[in-house]
Amino acid sequence: MTIAIIGAGFAGLSTAKVLREAGFDVVVYDRTPDVGGVWSRTRRYPGLRTQNNKGTYALSDHPMPRSFPQWPTGEQVQSYLESYVDANNLRGALRLSTEVVSAQPGAAGWDLVTTGPDGTSASTVEHLVVANGIFSTPRIPDIPGLDDFRAAGGKVLAASDFHDLESVRGKNVAVLGYGKSACDVAVPISDVAASTRVVARQLLWKMPRKLGGVLNYKFLMLTRMGEGLFRYIEPVGLEKFLHGPGNGVRKGMVGSVQSVITRQLKLPQMGLVPNGSFEDIARSTVSLATERFYEQVQAGAITVTRDAEVAKLLADATGTWAELSTGERIAVDTVVCATGFHQEVPFFSAEINDELTDDRGNFQLYRQILPLSVPNLTFAGYNSSFFSPLSAEMSAVWISAYLRGALDLPSTEQMRAHIDRRLVWMEERTDGRHARGTNIIPFSMHNIDEVLSDLDLNVGPATRALQWLGPINPGSYKKVARKLNKRLSKAA
Repeated sequence: MTIAIIGAGFAGLSTAKVLREAGFDVVVYDRTPDVGGVWSRTRRYPGLRTQNNKGTYALSDHPMPRSFPQWPTGEQVQSYLESYVDANNLRGALRLSTEVVSAQPGAAGWDLVTTGPDGTSASTVEHLVVANGIFSTPRIPDIPGLDDFRAAGGKVLAASDFHDLESVRGKNVAVLGYGKSACDVAVPISDVAASTRVVARQLLWKMPRKLGGVLNYKFLMLTRMGEGLFRYIEPVGLEKFLHGPGNGVRKGMVGSVQSVITRQLKLPQMGLVPNGSFEDIARSTVSLATERFYEQVQAGAITVTRDAEVAKLLADATGTWAELSTGERIAVDTVVCATGFHQEVPFFSAEINDELTDDRGNFQLYRQILPLSVPNLTFAGYNSSFFSPLSAEMSAVWISAYLRGALDLPSTEQMRAHIDRRLVWMEERTDGRHARGTNIIPFSMHNIDEVLSDLDLNVGPATRALQWLGPINPGSYKKVARKLNKRLSKAA
């Protein structure tokens, strides 16, 4: 079977590796000139680092180099993926600087139109894997006065399009947002800019890398225990106790973490205690506290305006300005928007996109992988989690089994009911902040368990028990694809 994979990030590359080892003929398209997806040099902003430590943010049979720091830089992650390509002989399958502009169902599978270094070309494949990432198109707010602001020399750009620190040296910069990318990029900007203002519509709870200066956060949040502190749609095992008779213990644990974080980061002194409780992180994502961010706030190099937005951009004879929803007017030369992404699949027609989504625009994918009414199509990496590389890789194994007819799936009606129930739960749990049904944080291991249980290939109970006490080791899953291939070879 010929298979096209759209996207050369963690999901696309691991899917290519798994499917090639299963005997499929694979080609991988990406419009950027290098592999990496969000880690491509075309999308890296100054200050970009991983949210996970290097031990948990890796593919199962390819650990990150020992020479890397605990939290690798964006450049290091991209080089890691280059080494993964070479280690698995994937270079010949890559079609970089090549954009899939159209993918339409055809008599033999999918008819593709691509543009690349050699111009426009057409091809046909039997199966299509969408691995373009859930952070596909940066969202720039539609701020009144934007055109006049730009015409007067002001700059407005997404964080992923901001690459040159020198362009803001001595300038007045506003960073919109308070998530990881907003705080990450604000720190290096504050080292060179005349002023750095972070405008945060909503404050988020941040996790220090070491809780209390001692406990590495990987021992708290990157474990099954950390996941179990938040109520899953279907609690299992010890979770039933934690969200039942042991709920008081669980709340005490969460409250203790909140207290330590509040004191350690000195949030009250800066007026940066978020509304709500630390448990609210389950509504969207855990955001790691950026090194030096709060120190720069305390030093006055970064000013945070909380519970506010840019209401208007202005330009007059004296310069360019931003008027905030608080009524304050500030001088601004550059606006860096770290305000999220639109999840888009632009190479599909409107009719196909309608088939893939519900009336709220959420992707309807069984196990975050399989659409029910569009044949010869699967998705990889649409299960963004704490362990996105591992989550995507295990989904690739599921795709491999599915394509070889080795999955005993429920009926279409049962799968649709399952999807609908999950989407309603996600909507309620996150207040709609779930990237159209693709962001499963903090329930990473639940998703991996479900995918591998379908294959009867999950790691053993002893390994899962150890994962309650320590960080997830992707290496525990390195034999999964091999076991599937061995099983299917014997069956053949």
